[in-house]
Amino acid sequence: MIHKIKFILLLAVFCIHADYSVYARQSKTKPAAEPRIVNIVNFIRDIEPRDANVTKDVLYQTVVNQVKLMKQYHLGGTFLLQYDALIDKRYQDLLKTLPKNEFEIGGWWELPQALIEKAGIKWRGKYAWDWHSDVGFSVGYTPAEREKIIDVYFADFKQIFGYYPKSIASWVIDAHSLNYMYDKYKIVASANCKDQVGTDGFTLWGGYWNQAYYPSRLNAYMPAQHAEKQLPVPVFRMLGSDPIRQYADGSTVTTLEPVYTHAGGNEQWVNWFFQAFANDPSLGYNYTQAGQENSFTWEAMKKGLELQLPIIARLRKEGKVRVETMAKSGEWFKKNYKVTPATTFTVSKDLGNSDMKTVWYNSRFYRLNLLWKNGELRITDIHLFNETVPDKYLNDVTTINQSFFYTLPLVDGFQWGKRGVPEGFRLMRKEGEREVPVHGGDPVFTNISNTAARASWPVDKGSFEIVMNENSMTITGKKHLADDWFLDLYVAEGAKTAFREIADNSALYEFEGHTYRLVATRGRMEKSTNGSLYRIKPQDQEIVLMLADQK
Repeated sequence: MIHKIKFILLLAVFCIHADYSVYARQSKTKPAAEPRIVNIVNFIRDIEPRDANVTKDVLYQTVVNQVKLMKQYHLGGTFLLQYDALIDKRYQDLLKTLPKNEFEIGGWWELPQALIEKAGIKWRGKYAWDWHSDVGFSVGYTPAEREKIIDVYFADFKQIFGYYPKSIASWVIDAHSLNYMYDKYKIVASANCKDQVGTDGFTLWGGYWNQAYYPSRLNAYMPAQHAEKQLPVPVFRMLGSDPIRQYADGSTVTTLEPVYTHAGGNEQWVNWFFQAFANDPSLGYNYTQAGQENSFTWEAMKKGLELQLPIIARLRKEGKVRVETMAKSGEWFKKNYKVTPATTFTVSKDLGNSDMKTVWYNSRFYRLNLLWKNGELRITDIHLFNETVPDKYLNDVTTINQSFFYTLPLVDGFQWGKRGVPEGFRLMRKEGEREVPVHGGDPVFTNISNTAARASWPVDKGSFEIVMNENSMTITGKKHLADDWFLDLYVAEGAKTAFREIADNSALYEFEGHTYRLVATRGRMEKSTNGSLYRIKPQDQEIVLMLADQK
C-alpha cells in the first residue's frame, strides 16, 4: 500500500502543488466559526538504546533545533519530558529559557529505570529505558506502584520547575493513573496514540477518532456518556492521522509525523492535509497535533518540520488556525464542554487523482465513518462507547509486550475487511433481478446544529441525506428515489466479527464478554442470503439507527 501511495503522490505532484498555490492566494478569509486548533508537541527522551548512533548529544541537539525552528516562525508549543530527560540539567536549562506564555513543559509518560528505582520498585528492563509495554509503561505496574511512580515524577518536576505539570501524555495511559494524576495533582490535559493495531505493541482501536474526549473513570480510552462518570481531563488524540489512509492501513503510520516520507515529510501530502484541516467543514472544532519525538533525530525530521511549520504559521496569520499549548487547549475544552462534544473531521477532496471523500463523526455515544470511493458509499466504521466497560488495566497489569484498548464494534471496516480496502455497510439497490451498489456524485457536508452533521449525496433519480446526531443516524431517500434501496453489512471472507444474530429487529453483538445491539427504530433488519451478515431495509424511504449501547 505504501508503494501505491507513493505512486499516487508522484502522479499528483504538479496538480496538488497548483491546487495549493491557488488555495494559498485565496485563503485570506474570515476565521471559521469552528476553531481549528494545532498543538505542536515534541516529547523528549535522554536515552535511546535501540540505535548506538543516537547518542545523548544527538537527542539533545534535536531538541535545540526544534526550539530554533519554532522560534523562527514564532510558534509556541509543548515539550513533554520523559523522566531521564527531566533530570538532565541540559534540558532543564534549555527549556527554562522558553517564554512561559508561548511554551509549556509537561510530562511524557514512559517509565525509565531511574524513575522506577527511585519509586522503590525493582527494574525489569533490559536497558535504562525499555520501550516494551510491560516495562516502560504504566500498564506494566500495579495500581499501588503507579501511584508511587507518579508521586516521584511530580515531586521532582516541581522541584526543578517550581510547579506541577499540567499535561501528561503517552502512547497509552491506564485509567487508574489518569485518575490519580487529576485527583491529586490536577492535570488539565492528556494525550494518547492515534488509533492503530499492533504498531510497536500498542493496539488502540475504536475510540473517539481525533480531537479530544472526556474518558470514563473506569477506562482511559472509552469516552464517558455522563458528567458524573467521566474524568474531567480531555484526552487529545496524537499525531495528526490521515482521515482516509491511516484507517484503511491501521497497522501502518500515515500521519503528520515529519519523519514519514509518504505523509508528514511529503510536501504534497502536507499541503493536502492542512488544506482539508483548515477549510473543510468541521462540527464543533477541528484538532491536529504536529511535532515529533527526539528519538527520530533532527536529520530525519528536519525536512518535514521545515515543510509544516511555515504552513502552520501562515494559517495562523490568516486566522484559520489557533496554535497553542496542550494545557491551553485542555483549559479551553473544559470551559466550553461539560461532556464530550460531537465533532467531525471531513475531507471533500482527496490527495491527487483519488476521488475518495470522507467524514468522521464522533460523539460521547459512538464514532462513525462514511467513505465515498468511485462514486459508491460505505459506512466503514461504527463503534459504540460505554462508560461502564473498564479497560483491561484498571486493576490488572500486562505481562507481555503488548497492550490493548478497545471500544464496542458494530462495523469494523479495517479489522473485518482487507488491508487497504475497508468493508462495512454498502448502500445497495435493486436493478431488475440484480443487487448493485448505489452510484452518485460528490457529497456535501454541512452542520445543522451544535451536535448534528449532514452528508447530502446526489444520486441518479434522487438523493440521500445522512444525518448524524449524538446517539443516532438517519438515512433518508429524497425526491424521486425508488423505494428499492437497502444497507448490507459485508465483511471479508473468514473475518471474525462481533455480530451474533438478528432478533426483534435488532442486530445482537458480543465483544470481549460484553453484549450489546444495534437497533433500527425505522427500517427492518433481516437475515441475508447474498454473503452479507445482514440487511437493513428502509421504512417510507428512511432508516433510523440508534447508536448508543443499550440492552
